[in-house]
Amino acid sequence: MPRSTPTVSQGHAPGSDTAELISNVILRFLLPHRRSEAGEHAHTDCFAEQLGAIRHFVDRQEPILFTLPAFPCKSPNRRKVLGHLPDMGELLSLQFLNQLCDQVAKVHTPGARMLLCSDGHVFGDLIRVPDDHITEYGDEIQAMVERHDLSHIEAFSLQDVYAGYDYDGKRKLLTEQYAQSLESLRDEVRSDEKTLSLYRGITRFLVEDVSEWHDSKAALQRDCRQRAYGVIQRSRAWGDLIADHYPVSVRLSIHPQPCGAAKFGIRLLEIRDMWLTPWHSAAVLRTDGRFALLPRAEAEKAGKLVCRDGRPSHYVVDSAE
Repeated sequence: MPRSTPTVSQGHAPGSDTAELISNVILRFLLPHRRSEAGEHAHTDCFAEQLGAIRHFVDRQEPILFTLPAFPCKSPNRRKVLGHLPDMGELLSLQFLNQLCDQVAKVHTPGARMLLCSDGHVFGDLIRVPDDHITEYGDEIQAMVERHDLSHIEAFSLQDVYAGYDYDGKRKLLTEQYAQSLESLRDEVRSDEKTLSLYRGITRFLVEDVSEWHDSKAALQRDCRQRAYGVIQRSRAWGDLIADHYPVSVRLSIHPQPCGAAKFGIRLLEIRDMWLTPWHSAAVLRTDGRFALLPRAEAEKAGKLVCRDGRPSHYVVDSAE
C-alpha cells in the first residue's frame, strides 16, 4: 500500500523528522519551475537558504511566506507588449503562483502566502514609465486576483511605505536609506561575473524597451548602461526594505539565480529566454493547448489577436497554418 504524504495536521514537533520531510517536499514543489543560469546543474546544497526559511514556518505551523518582487508594469515598447495594462500573461502567472500555494497546502495545513512586492514605482522613472500607468497596472493586477479568487496572493508596493510622500520622494528616501553607492556597484560589476551578467541583462532590456531614439546607437547604449546601474541599485534597495518588513520569507526572483543564492529564481510561464516575463511580452496559445511568451511583434506573426473585456488579451496560433 503506498505511503501517504505526511501533513502538519498529523502532528509533529519542531525539529522532528516529519517537519524535515514536509520542508523538503515543499522545496521539491519549487524545483521544476526554477529559473537558473544557463548550463548550471544544481544540487541539494544549493537551496539551504530556501529550505531553512521553509523549515522556519513548518516548525511554527505558520503559513509559508513567499516574497516575490515582480509585476512592476508593462514595457513602454509596444512592439513587445499589448498595452500598459495586464493581460493573459499576467493572469496565467498569477494563477500559477496561486496553484503553487495550493500545492503547499496539501502537505502543510497552514498553507502559504504569495506576497507580490511590485517594484514598478521603485524604478519607474529609470525605465521611463509614468507613475499613473504603474498604478493602473497594479490596480488591474489586484482586480484579477479578486475576480479569479486567487486567495493566496497578496500585494506590497512602494505605495505602502513612506506615507505622505509622492513617488519621487519615496524613491529618494528608499535610495538614501537602503541603496549601496553607485561607485561601489560599478566596482562590483567590474569584479564579479554574476553581477556583470545581471548588469548586461538589465542593459539589454532597457535598450529593447526604447521604442523611439533619435540619437546614435552608441548614445543609446551609454544611456541604457547608466540607467541599468540605477535599476540594480534601487532593486537591491527594495529587496532590503522588503527584508526589513518581512525578516523571514522564502525569497523568490523572476531573474535567474545561481546555486546558493539567497533568492530562488522562478519561471512563471514557459519561456525560451530565461529573462522573458509577461510584462515584456505577449501570451500565445499554441496548437498543443499550452501558452508561451513571445515579444508582441513575433506573436503577431504567429497567431491571431484575442480580446477580452474590450482589451487585447493574447494571441492564438491558427492550427491551419
